[in-house]
Amino acid sequence: MATRGSKVERNSVSEQPHELNYEARKTGTSAEKVESAKKSAGSNQRSAVEKNLKK
Repeated sequence: MATRGSKVERNSVSEQPHELNYEARKTGTSAEKVESAKKSAGSNQRSAVEKNLKK
């Protein structure tokens, strides 16, 4: 049985516009804020980015 994507991919937020837009819609912010949260968190891990956005 083939699976799409890997768990590593699902746990991170890439620089691709559709990924940034998805996370922005999910958290109710803008894509620019998601990108700056990634930079200030120093990681692209989804949990770290979401935690930084809640601040």
